Amino acid sequence: MKPLEILRFTYGPFAENTYVVVGRSGRSAMIVDPGIDSEPVLDEVRSRGLTVTLLLNTHGHLDHVAANAAFKRATGAPLAIHPADLPLLRHVSAQAALYGLTAEDSPEPDILLEEGVPVAFDGDELDVLHTPGHTPGGICLRRGAQMIVGDTLFRGSVGRTDLPGGDWDTLVRSIRSKLFALPDDVHCYPGHEDETTIGRERRTNPFVGDAALRAAR
Repeated sequence: MKPLEILRFTYGPFAENTYVVVGRSGRSAMIVDPGIDSEPVLDEVRSRGLTVTLLLNTHGHLDHVAANAAFKRATGAPLAIHPADLPLLRHVSAQAALYGLTAEDSPEPDILLEEGVPVAFDGDELDVLHTPGHTPGGICLRRGAQMIVGDTLFRGSVGRTDLPGGDWDTLVRSIRSKLFALPDDVHCYPGHEDETTIGRERRTNPFVGDAALRAAR
């Protein structure tokens, strides 16, 4: 299976990663997590002659959804999110106010993501893994050895669970039962900072890796 081209752009006060996934035809694009100040991503899409056919949120936190409305206006593409994060999606401006920021509220989603129901994109199907813990509706999006993991898992870290809806035990269970069940070579594209692999995090992650699990016993 030929890998998809996945472009990373980092913007905003939270240094959030917005991803452009280029479909296998080379003409379609999916934009994942259009966050704060990420509108320049649209310039890259236009310069490459891509048509955006899907907008997708890995979860509903402000830094991953703040530009939903702008991207929806610019592309007309359907918006997808897990239904458990609808309460967050429907209060984007209120989330922004908590940080002294302003943001436009998101449009309602067109697609409600569900584990076991693949996302169709440019002749491919991408698997949805529901990985709650950081938020109730957090998801990861996988195709073969590539997986966009949102704020579920990071290189050497994990998503925070001290915000409303977060739960540490649920996050650990999501990572160890779903993500760490995958092959070592699955390449992970997180919502912040650098890429990693499942194998690396299973072996070395200080919060949920094998060594951390042994130490907790």
